[in-house]
Amino acid sequence: MLTVDKINVFYGDAQALWNVGFKVDKGEIVTIVGSNGAGKTTTLKAISGLLHPNSGVINFLGSRIDNLLPHHIIDLGIAQIPEGRRLFPYMNVLENLEMGAYTRRAREKKKDTLEWVYQLFPILKERKNQLAGTLSGGEQQMLAIGRGLMSRPQLLMLDEPSLGLAPKLVLTVFETVKKINEEGVTVLLVEQNVRHALELANRGYTLETGRIVLEGEGKKLIANEHIKKTYLGL
Repeated sequence: MLTVDKINVFYGDAQALWNVGFKVDKGEIVTIVGSNGAGKTTTLKAISGLLHPNSGVINFLGSRIDNLLPHHIIDLGIAQIPEGRRLFPYMNVLENLEMGAYTRRAREKKKDTLEWVYQLFPILKERKNQLAGTLSGGEQQMLAIGRGLMSRPQLLMLDEPSLGLAPKLVLTVFETVKKINEEGVTVLLVEQNVRHALELANRGYTLETGRIVLEGEGKKLIANEHIKKTYLGL
């Protein structure tokens, strides 16, 4: 579904990604793990068109997308849930969800998609008239994911969905990601919570200082000595 082939990304004169390459097959959950500042968010921004690689190629469903603008990439079926949620705090829950369905393809299915999101997150239906900024952290994360799903993505990219959440809510978020995947949405997950991410993922990649240093099946990477020592404290 998605192939990232040797992309190099810069912020001005500072290089952030060095020949980064990986793939995501249809139906998979793939995770990119690494410490803060490793380049994980930069990678997602390059895929979603917020940054353009200086070199390398990104293909989605057989078409090159690294030269496209973000709204075109969303229309193709890629949605990114940003780190920190980035909701519209003075709009209510329903209005935030409707903002996710602004493309023509999404608008045509908005009613059905809204019911699907409400099934995934019943609390959002209960709070549909409540201002987004007054929700709890966990509810805001659910709303951010729901808003992304309103665009009817084939590939859902999540950037640090567990960040700032209580441990119990972290488990809920990962269970939700699994359920979304089981309903046919391919997932690319960027996460600092290495153990949970690798346990959930079919495959994983480790990004360090802008370079992919490890890749493999999620559960096998948990047993890797470098992963255990560097990220799991074992």
